Amino acid sequence: MKKDLKKLEKISLIYLLPLALLFIISFISWTNVNSHHKQLNTDSTAITTVATQSENPSFDKYLTDIYSSIGLQQVGLTFPVFEKALTGFINLKQEKHLNREKEVLTIIDFSKSSKEKRMWIIDLKNKVMLLNTYVAHGRGSGDDLATRFSNIAESNQSSLGFYVTNETYLGKHGLSLRLDGYDRGVNNLARDRAIVIHGASYVSKNFIDQHGRLGRSQGCPAVPVELTSEIIEIIKGKTCIFINGNNTNNYRSVFLNEEKAENNFLHAINS
Repeated sequence: MKKDLKKLEKISLIYLLPLALLFIISFISWTNVNSHHKQLNTDSTAITTVATQSENPSFDKYLTDIYSSIGLQQVGLTFPVFEKALTGFINLKQEKHLNREKEVLTIIDFSKSSKEKRMWIIDLKNKVMLLNTYVAHGRGSGDDLATRFSNIAESNQSSLGFYVTNETYLGKHGLSLRLDGYDRGVNNLARDRAIVIHGASYVSKNFIDQHGRLGRSQGCPAVPVELTSEIIEIIKGKTCIFINGNNTNNYRSVFLNEEKAENNFLHAINS
């Protein structure tokens, strides 16, 4: 009987030991495969995320990068005004209204006091600010603050919106630069109204100190006399000017289509 039990134990060991080893090997293999599968899923997610981020730089990131790299917040230009100006610039450029060799954007913010330097000239290609200076509004628009805007002749008011610079000429204010307004019903009569960039003695820190504000024009964005030639040289020849005001809720422009600007931006970087 004992011999039979020992014989049975030997037989059991012979058959059970390989089965146990096979189970252990299978369990280890399953654990490794499952772990590897999880790692592959993690890697795939990471790759997808990176691809999504790097496939196309976003339009929003482009805006914020330029705004921060130039340091426009530090010189008083708010991001919402910059965003509107650059949106219009991109759309105007895509429609071939602008000089492609001269990526210069001029922003004037008439929602600010005339005592502030509220004109910025930006080189978008090199991401630098070229000038930040004073600029006058029309006498019909208000005293220190511009609160009224018009497209009507003899109103002596400034007009909001997008302009494209054109030819220079010598007039009663010396060297001057003609502007064409591109927002219908808002500033499209600028040329007929003789709304131009010109220098004026009342656009100076001295005038502010004496009168508590800048002098005012007949509707033109007048600039400091000593900077007139430099400003005109930089922005002449089909560059973009955007004039912002404090009643922008009433201002509408086809060039402020952000979706179109984003599509134009993506098309430009992929072409």
